[in-house]
Amino acid sequence: MLLLAVALMLPSVAQAQQTAKDTATGIKADTTAVVASDTAAVVADSAMAAVDAELTDADGEAQEEGGGLHKQLKRKFMEGSAGFMSLVALALVLGLAFCIERLVYLTLSEINAKKLMQDIDAKLEDGDVEGAKALCRDTRGPVASICYQGLLHIKEPLEQIDRQLTNYGTVQIANMEKGCSWIRLFIAVAPSLGFLGTVIGMVMAFDRIQTAGDISPTIVAEGMKVALITTIFGIIVAIVLQFFYNYILSKIEHLTSQMEESAISLTDSIAKYKKS
Repeated sequence: MLLLAVALMLPSVAQAQQTAKDTATGIKADTTAVVASDTAAVVADSAMAAVDAELTDADGEAQEEGGGLHKQLKRKFMEGSAGFMSLVALALVLGLAFCIERLVYLTLSEINAKKLMQDIDAKLEDGDVEGAKALCRDTRGPVASICYQGLLHIKEPLEQIDRQLTNYGTVQIANMEKGCSWIRLFIAVAPSLGFLGTVIGMVMAFDRIQTAGDISPTIVAEGMKVALITTIFGIIVAIVLQFFYNYILSKIEHLTSQMEESAISLTDSIAKYKKS
């Protein structure tokens, strides 16, 4: 009976072992599939991240290369020789400082000259010479100053008054042109420094050729690059300062013509005052 019971139990045990084995195999297969799926997802994510990084770098380089003009100039400025580029930048800063000072002075000197002469003529017709002088003193600019000088000599002959106006007008023109010589100096110095940098860059290139004993583009490129960059920026500085200088000259010419017209009008008003 015992043997019979054991014989009956053996198939059940074998079946249970087989079931457990199949279950373990299924679990292992599922685990392997899950791991493979996760690995594939990680690889795909890494590939996408690499592609995104490459695209980002490409966009950044394209944006840097296609940046604004000031960014390109700044980058080229940094690539130039530090010594000569700093001198060119110093010439630009000092030249602009003189230009701004002259522009402020000339802008403040501009007035409504016709209205001033009408007011002076009205006061002279009323015989109020002191009122005309006070009006000139309270008005800024070379036009009012030259009229004040003419009124100071109102008791002298007209020829003497005209001579005084001419002499004082020359002084006022000199005051308006003060500092322009420095602007002309920086206009001439900036490209000269650029050309000097060009010569130094060429010498550097030939020194490298002599040291290496070979004419290679990589050897010559750095010296030639420094030479061309310094020349470019020297010319740019000269052009910028030249525009400001010409604008300053136009303002000086405008004020000079106002002074001449006002001097003629003042002489006529004084002549009428003397006859009255």
